[in-house]
Amino acid sequence: MSRIGRKPVEIPAGVEIKQDGNVVTVKGPKGELTRTMSSDITMSVDGNVVSFDRPNDNNKMRALHGTTRANFNNMVEGVVNGFEKKLELIGVGYRAQLKGKTLILNLGYSNPVEMETPEDLKVEVPDNTHINISGISKQRVGDLAAEIRAVRSPEPYKGKGVRYVGEYVRRKEGKTGK
Repeated sequence: MSRIGRKPVEIPAGVEIKQDGNVVTVKGPKGELTRTMSSDITMSVDGNVVSFDRPNDNNKMRALHGTTRANFNNMVEGVVNGFEKKLELIGVGYRAQLKGKTLILNLGYSNPVEMETPEDLKVEVPDNTHINISGISKQRVGDLAAEIRAVRSPEPYKGKGVRYVGEYVRRKEGKTGK
């Protein structure tokens, strides 16, 4: 069995779970998340513990078992604690600013890159070289952070670009002179 799929998910106080066929809704203090789960994996609620079972042991079911449990656990954790990603801009003249719901990135291109921020996510720019993204959906937070990082991902020679805080960028040696 999947080691992740076998672990039960503890439901903290103040979190409601509603299952309607394949659609699971988790409601907590920070908000509400809804997700369509696979019909092959069965979810059983026993008090404040939720467990997942699979019908057979083929490779697809084993993978789906752990994924379903992890997605559900992320939903529960998101409505209780939320998720946050922090990005930093490294490079001369690289800066970010927030105007209303528009994130403006100056990353060395001829024109600034403007990105609309989603309503369900909170984007903060504490100073012009850091961006904080927070929300209740781990997937949405990670997707927006990856989208911002992809505008100018860190390059291996000088390390310039947008990177996650604490991310290690493997550096390369430049050209050697004669």
